[in-house]
Amino acid sequence: MSGKMMKLDDLLEHQLQDLYSAENQIIEALPLMQEKASNPQLKKAFEMHLEQTRQQKERLEKVAELLDIKIKGEKCKAMEGIIKEAQSFLKEDASPEVMDAGLIAEAQRVEHYEIAGYGTARHYAEELGHKEAAQLLGQTLEEEKSTDEKLNKLAIERVNVKAE
Repeated sequence: MSGKMMKLDDLLEHQLQDLYSAENQIIEALPLMQEKASNPQLKKAFEMHLEQTRQQKERLEKVAELLDIKIKGEKCKAMEGIIKEAQSFLKEDASPEVMDAGLIAEAQRVEHYEIAGYGTARHYAEELGHKEAAQLLGQTLEEEKSTDEKLNKLAIERVNVKAE
C-alpha cells in the first residue's frame, strides 16, 4: 500500500490487500500440496480447502466492494515466505507418511497466518462500524479455524502415527 496510513480505515484496507494476495497464493499452492499427499483423507482435505479458499477470495472481493476499496495489486510477502518454505519441504526425500505429516505442518502454518489476519481485519471492521464486512470476515475466520482443527485431528489420528 503506497502512501501514509493515518486512520484505522487505512490499516483495514492494508489487511484486506494482504489477505487477498495470500488467498491467491494459496490457490496456486494447494494443487501441488494435494498432488504430493499420499493419504486419501489428506488429499481430500486439500481439495476441499482449495474450493473453500476460492469462496474466501470471493468473500474478500465482496468486503472490498462494500467498503469501496481496491484490494488487488499488493503482494503478501509473509504468505510468499510460508509457501516458499512449503515448496522447499516438497523437494525433500521423505517417505510418503513423513511427507504427509510435513504437508499438514506446512498447511497449518498457512492457516495460522490466515487466522491472525482475518481476526485482525474483522476486529478493525467491527471497530469502524462495518457490520456486514465484519460478519463476512468472521465467517472466513471461523472456516480457517475449522480447517486448522481438521488438519490437527487428521495429523493426530492418522498421519503422525504412520510417520513414526
